[in-house]
Amino acid sequence: MKTGWVWMGAMVGAMLCGASASAQEAEARPLFNGEDLAGWHADVPAADGNPDAGPSFVVREGMLVSLGDPPGHLITDEEFENYRLDVEYRFAGEAGNCGVLVHASKPRALYEMFPASIEVQMHSGNAGDFWCIGEDIAVEGMADRRAGEPETWGGGPDDSRRILNMTDGSERPVGEWNRMVIEAVGDRVRVWVNGELMNDGFDCTAERGRIAIQAEGSEVEFRTLALTPIEGLTDPEGGAGWVVEEGGEAPGG
Repeated sequence: MKTGWVWMGAMVGAMLCGASASAQEAEARPLFNGEDLAGWHADVPAADGNPDAGPSFVVREGMLVSLGDPPGHLITDEEFENYRLDVEYRFAGEAGNCGVLVHASKPRALYEMFPASIEVQMHSGNAGDFWCIGEDIAVEGMADRRAGEPETWGGGPDDSRRILNMTDGSERPVGEWNRMVIEAVGDRVRVWVNGELMNDGFDCTAERGRIAIQAEGSEVEFRTLALTPIEGLTDPEGGAGWVVEEGGEAPGG
């Protein structure tokens, strides 16, 4: 009998340890350490064979800054799947263009610049749009939010690649922080900006890959880039609380 209790105790202990490990795995992991660009690499075509090309991405006052020029991408060294990506960003000087790419794979797959991926747009006034880059994704009511006939929808250079977001007026004024939350689970990609559901995609042609930030003509500051492993998507209304708390500590930092 004592042997049975010992065996049961060992099993319970192992289960508790496993649960503890799972809980630890589910904690937010900062992708940016606030000090340098460790864990990332830049792909900037203008820098090919040009040692005098200036950096497109720098660290400044604890923030990751996309300088916007020369155009290119800052890409994680690791690949990811089934995660929530929490991004806090702002256009510090003037409204402009940038984006976060998920499921990034083949470099320079489009226009010899953009890696194959799904771009979650950050362009001022259009945050939360999808742009399909060598990959594709579907949304409900796509005919109302994607130009052209269905046979033109895709991720190629001549395809209709943009899928509009579902709401306007979600972004904060230039100079103020925005919070974008992207969940990617299986073939689904769901996006919130400042607590509002912006896009809800399914049937994505990629389910894992790297994460990338664009340099696309505008200076953008990032103070949070944190990734949390998840097993399922949050309900569309469940992201209502994902807003910036001014002066508060950045999540995952």
